[in-house]
Order: sequence, then C-alpha cells, then structure tokens
Amino acid sequence: MKIVTLHIPDNVDVDDHQLAMLVASRLYELGKLSLGQAAEVAGLTKRAFAELLGGYDVSIFNFPASDLSGDVINA
Repeated sequence: MKIVTLHIPDNVDVDDHQLAMLVASRLYELGKLSLGQAAEVAGLTKRAFAELLGGYDVSIFNFPASDLSGDVINA
C-alpha cells in the first residue's frame, strides 16, 4: 500500500479520519477502488464505509446510468 504525506494548512478544519474518507470516497466514485479497498483506506468496515458514502455525495451504486438502461431492457 502506498503511503502519502500531505501538508494541509492549519486553518483547514479536517482531521485524519475525514481526510481518509474524502480520498477513499473520491477514489471509489472514480472506480479506482472497490468498496472493500476504499473501506480499508478509510480504516472502516465495508458496511460502515457504505453507510457514510451518502454524506460525501457518493452513491454506493457505482456504475454508469447507461448500464441501468441496458439492465431495464434485459429484465
């Protein structure tokens, strides 16, 4: 696993947990991490991570809308 060091200005009110959630949720949203991998980055269980995703405006259903149209047609 990569280790990244970030220098965040003191006036930015974000703790380590929030920063890990921001990074993990964005990488999950971009499809760079699976749910399990993102949860691990955030230091949470899959369930806990999934429950918190909405607070970061990220849907747990991480697939393009075009896939949904195909699924409806094939149903």
